[in-house]
Amino acid sequence: MNPRTRMVRSAVIGALLAAMAAVHAEEENPPTGFTDTPRLPNSQWRVHDDNRPRPRIVAPGTSAMNEHSGNPPSDAIVLFDGRNLDAWQSDKGGPAGWKVEHGYMEVVGGSGEIATKQKFGDYQLHVEFAEPSPATGKSQERGNSGVFLAGLYEVQILDSYDNYTYADGQASAIYGQSPPLVNASRPPGEWQTYDIVFNTPRFADGKVKSSGFVTVFHNGVVTQNHTPLLGPSAHHALPVWKPHDLLMPLKLQDHHMPVRFRNIWIRPIADQ
Repeated sequence: MNPRTRMVRSAVIGALLAAMAAVHAEEENPPTGFTDTPRLPNSQWRVHDDNRPRPRIVAPGTSAMNEHSGNPPSDAIVLFDGRNLDAWQSDKGGPAGWKVEHGYMEVVGGSGEIATKQKFGDYQLHVEFAEPSPATGKSQERGNSGVFLAGLYEVQILDSYDNYTYADGQASAIYGQSPPLVNASRPPGEWQTYDIVFNTPRFADGKVKSSGFVTVFHNGVVTQNHTPLLGPSAHHALPVWKPHDLLMPLKLQDHHMPVRFRNIWIRPIADQ
């Protein structure tokens, strides 16, 4: 075999091996996001960009939270203590349709989102949640729910433990906008915590005066660090600002999956 033929043959074999490797990689981690959505402002990434790097995995520290909930601070407003949904209502009005048992509340698929009766501006929020176990589904169809700050800005709840999905849709992402810094998820069935500091957006004359910011600790690990909001959360689309009141309800999402919640409290930040 002459050198030129050998070179061509090697190139063909190399191309075939590369193609096989690409197919294998796609089978290992099939696409979960999109490549046809609009680009986020001042970013190289699209909404739910399938090519956006997934956050690295960090094992959170051990916690006694799986055995029992801690007590809220003395000045906290308790939104759920395991007994009833008196602080909540359907976001359409009327009673909240989720079930309460064994010290937790659970999403009842199709009953709709629930919202606090009371409204808040800037605050510190504590939420504990547990993903369905055993896990079923994959990507966005696995333990999906959400915490909607001011009823509009979603901190994603998802079973992101050994579950491949697009970066800005993982647990503790600001959905469709900012992936978490790391993936600090616990296995399904274990109780997890979000500790969130929310500075609500400000508006003047129908325009954004301050975008608002979100800080999130997921299981004690910082996953959003004073992240600016780009607007209300949207699926497969860019966020579009909608002026709203300073005080707004907190909302929890019904995504037709039996996610559980317990020990929810909030501390309004006085300087508003």
